Amino acid sequence: MKYVIFILFLFSYSILAQESVEASLVKKLNLDVETLVSVDNFGTTYYINNNVFNKQDVNTTITYNNLQLGNLYSANAFNPLKINLFYKDFNTIVILDNRLAEIFKIDFNTLDTYKNISHVSTGHDNTLWIFNQDLQKLELFDYKTRTTRAQTVPVQSTVLDLKSNYNYCWLLTKNYIYTYNYFGSLVKKTKNEGYTSLIENNENIILKKENTLLYLNKNSDSPRPIKTSNLLINQFFVTNETLYIYDNETLYQFQLKTN
Repeated sequence: MKYVIFILFLFSYSILAQESVEASLVKKLNLDVETLVSVDNFGTTYYINNNVFNKQDVNTTITYNNLQLGNLYSANAFNPLKINLFYKDFNTIVILDNRLAEIFKIDFNTLDTYKNISHVSTGHDNTLWIFNQDLQKLELFDYKTRTTRAQTVPVQSTVLDLKSNYNYCWLLTKNYIYTYNYFGSLVKKTKNEGYTSLIENNENIILKKENTLLYLNKNSDSPRPIKTSNLLINQFFVTNETLYIYDNETLYQFQLKTN
């Protein structure tokens, strides 16, 4: 009987182990920034300090600052040739090139159709995903023509986060995670089980719940916990299969094993 129980224990342990995603620590380094935006494949670091956006590589650091637009609410460097900065207080988005030169500025207060924006993320071509909080709709906005290419039906719960790549957009609300294609069509809807933020990785997503991270494969509805020890997770993002966790003092770099 004891032998049978032991076998069942090993079997259960094996199943639980398979359900977790391994994260092997590659390296860690001391870092002192207010908001870490991302680290790209070449080791270039994007961050915000004292309301100034910074791009730092091995040799140089270049910056962008716009005092007239107030506080820099968020930054997105998914496309390093078209970085977008969101100044929420002034309802304005600035698009920068890879040298942090300003190439577009969109003041949503001055459009023919006023838009009150709460969240922004990068789209394909010359587009941005924006959440219009007055209409409670997600829109794919063309910042060259100043027109909306696509929009979703209204969302009925509070928006917590917004992430995208060139093909899809993920909208995290208090009740659900919505996945849309670039036509604005809903392709997936998943119940929010206490997640507060998310990131995208090759059309899979990583979710934060309290001080834990979970990996949700694009072909699954069941997230798998990521083993990251007992780290304080203030900010996190993924570049390819490399997971970065920042605790406001140290940047940890992990290699994910998702298979």
